[in-house]
This record gives sequence, C-alpha cells and structure tokens, in this order.
Amino acid sequence: MWQYLVAMLLVPLLLVGWLVIQQIGRNFARSHPELGAYREEGGGCGKSCGCKGGSCQRKGESD
Repeated sequence: MWQYLVAMLLVPLLLVGWLVIQQIGRNFARSHPELGAYREEGGGCGKSCGCKGGSCQRKGESD
C-alpha cells in the first residue's frame, strides 16, 4: 500500500519537475538571445518527419 502512495506522489512530482526545468530553459534562452532560439523537444524537423530542402513533411503526407 505504501508503494502505491509513493507512486501517486512521485509521478506528479516528476511531471512538475520536468515542467519547471522546461521553464528554466525558456527563461535562459530569453535572457541569452545570442545563443539562439529555444527549441522544444520534438519540435520542428528531425523527430517524425522527412526534411527536404528546409520543409518538413510528416509521414504519410504527399507533396
């Protein structure tokens, strides 16, 4: 039973911790524009699309 309670507390805490880390990254990028734009994980080309000539096309889509 105690393992269930620990899990019920740990999972939301990990989620909140990840959100805090993302916000810290956004704030750092905002205060240091010389390092480039902040890129969200999985955003833009490179995760689940085929990049051709600067455009991003999702799998299953045609030109």
